[in-house]
Amino acid sequence: MRQDAGMEQDAGMEQKPPATGTRLRVHARCVDCGRETGSAADEPVVLASVVKVLLVLEFARQMAAGQLDGTERVVVPSAARLGGTGTAGCLDDVRMSLRDLAGFALSVSDNAAADVLFDRVGVDTVGLLAAELGLHRTRVVASPSTLLADMLEDVGAGDLAEFAAVYPTLAPERLRAMRIRDPLRTNGSTARDMTRLLTLVWTDRAGPPEACARLRRLMAHQVNWHRLAAAFPEEVAVAAKSGTLPGVRNEIGVVRYPDGGRYAVAVFLETPALGERRADLDRLIGATGHTAVTALRGCCGAAAAD
Repeated sequence: MRQDAGMEQDAGMEQKPPATGTRLRVHARCVDCGRETGSAADEPVVLASVVKVLLVLEFARQMAAGQLDGTERVVVPSAARLGGTGTAGCLDDVRMSLRDLAGFALSVSDNAAADVLFDRVGVDTVGLLAAELGLHRTRVVASPSTLLADMLEDVGAGDLAEFAAVYPTLAPERLRAMRIRDPLRTNGSTARDMTRLLTLVWTDRAGPPEACARLRRLMAHQVNWHRLAAAFPEEVAVAAKSGTLPGVRNEIGVVRYPDGGRYAVAVFLETPALGERRADLDRLIGATGHTAVTALRGCCGAAAAD
C-alpha cells in the first residue's frame, strides 16, 4: 500500500496483501480534530452494502422532518425476496415497520428491507444527499434488486444458482467488465468520502441530531463483527457497516476508545478470491483498519499506545 500524497507518512500503514491481485484502499480520520491517514484513499471503490449507510441516513432525515412515519407497517412480499439475511431470506410475506426495516438493513444487511426503503426515499434522493454532504466522489444509482439484475444480466444467468455456477468460470477481463465491479457504473465512492460521511454523522452535521443519533445507534448493532470490530479490544466500541459482493469486501465504521478518542475508518478490498468464507480477508480488513487508527492515536491527547 502506498501513502496518499499530502498525508503524514506512517510506516505502520504498510500492509502486504495476502494474494496476487488483492487491492486495498484505506482512510482514517480523527472525528474531533480531523487528522487523517490513508492509502489510495481517493481511488474509486465499489460500495456494495456500505451504500445502506447513506440510505438509512436519508430515511432518518425524512423521519425527523415528518416526511415519513417510521412506525408505518409495510408488507415485504415473498415475491420480492433477493436471498440472504433478514426478511430477504424469509419464505412468507413479512409485515414490519419502516424503522425496523431500517434496523435490519444495517444490522444484518437485509437487501429486501433496503429495497423497500429505496422505494420510499428514492434512489436519486440518496444520491443528492451525498452531493449535499460534500461527498463529491460518491454516486448512488441503484437499489439491491437493480444490482442483482445487473449482475445476472452481465454473466447471462437466469437466477442466483446459475450465476454461482457460471461466475467461477469467467475470465478475469470478463469479471472486471461487470457493472457491479466498476465503481463508475454502480454505487461507488472513495475511502476518504466515507470517513467524511461518518465524521459528519458522528458530529451531528449530516442532518438533524436525532437522525444522526438514530444512524449511530443502528450501526452499533451490526451483527457482523469479523472485520473491523475483531481487530480491537472488547473495551473499544465499534459501530460499522460491511459490504460484500463477488470479489469485493468492505467495511466502514467509527472506533471509540474509553478515553474518548473517536476515529472514522474505511477499508475497501478488491480480490480475485470468490469464496464468501474468507476469514483471512476479513482479518486483513480489520488489521488494516487497526493500523490506520493506531497511526492517529495521540492526535487529540488520547493515548498513543494501545
